[in-house]
Amino acid sequence: MSRSRRKWDHIQHALTTGQERVTGLDDIVFIHQSLPDTGISQISLDTKIGELTVSSPIFINAMTGGGGERTMRINRDLAVAAKEFGMIMAVGSQMSALKNADEEKTYTIVRKENPKGIIIGNLGSEATVEEAKRAVDMIEANMLQIHLNVIQELTMPEGERDFTGALKRIESIVKGIGLPVIVKEVGFGMNQTVVKSLASIGVKAVDVGGFGGTNFAKIENERRQRMLSFFNDWGIPTAAALAEAKNSGTSIDIISSGGIQTSLDIAKSIALGANLVGIAGYFLKILVKEGLEGLFEEMKLLHEELALIMTAVGAKTISDLQNAPLVISGKTHHWLVERNIDTKQYNQRFIKKTSSH
Repeated sequence: MSRSRRKWDHIQHALTTGQERVTGLDDIVFIHQSLPDTGISQISLDTKIGELTVSSPIFINAMTGGGGERTMRINRDLAVAAKEFGMIMAVGSQMSALKNADEEKTYTIVRKENPKGIIIGNLGSEATVEEAKRAVDMIEANMLQIHLNVIQELTMPEGERDFTGALKRIESIVKGIGLPVIVKEVGFGMNQTVVKSLASIGVKAVDVGGFGGTNFAKIENERRQRMLSFFNDWGIPTAAALAEAKNSGTSIDIISSGGIQTSLDIAKSIALGANLVGIAGYFLKILVKEGLEGLFEEMKLLHEELALIMTAVGAKTISDLQNAPLVISGKTHHWLVERNIDTKQYNQRFIKKTSSH
């Protein structure tokens, strides 16, 4: 099967497989504040990733490209939306364009539509430094995302079977491209040991890509004759993965993704330590069903609702929200206790009040 055909299959399966809402974020509850001492006009959604400051903590995570005309149209619309809301956007894996120059336009359209925006390039951990440089140049990327998708590859009938040396290759890219590198899981979550290893080689941010969103094991299983059904429930849910990353003993920037669908999911992700929150499948579904206008409306509402939640908890800034007290229960609590992560740190903290921000 051609890479281009596979890319389009992935989009179709992602839309039909859907999302199961098993991110663990339902186990997280904000502690209500009767005296939040905030007004909506004081809320700032500005956030930082590496050295870059952006006006929205929500970003359009890697989805597609390399699937011909149809994926080009999706990327064009997503780039228009990113520009409209000052959001960062990541493209899907660029390997198909590195292997077939005809596919380049499905990615370059993003920079064309959003010449001044922050755009993140994307490759797998098998990439060489040379390929990374070409991917960055192709879209004039501000950062490069390297995705880790071991379970997807193992489930994919024609997938990779050897993952040795991935950390070394990522380190070569970090040293070789002169741009911040983000390492992203694709829906199976990251644990604190992995985060620590990535921080030690100079990776700027991790995208925990938790379990609970688009399930790439299920998508690849749809393409198999004999299913590897044991991989369908494999992974670390998003909430637990965020806590793992936050408690890795590093100061690496954290990105939340994996089944994020609501403004409350976004707020909880930030409260668990995320600087940025990536949404892919949910935005794709709205774009396909309701067009660009529907996507604009949803993005507008997500930003407005996030500001309402921040007002309710007394958080004027994203860093305030990262200190909002919350209670963790259920499976997520059990996971963190078993992993020796102190859950009390979250409910005993508070937002420091200053006269003005």
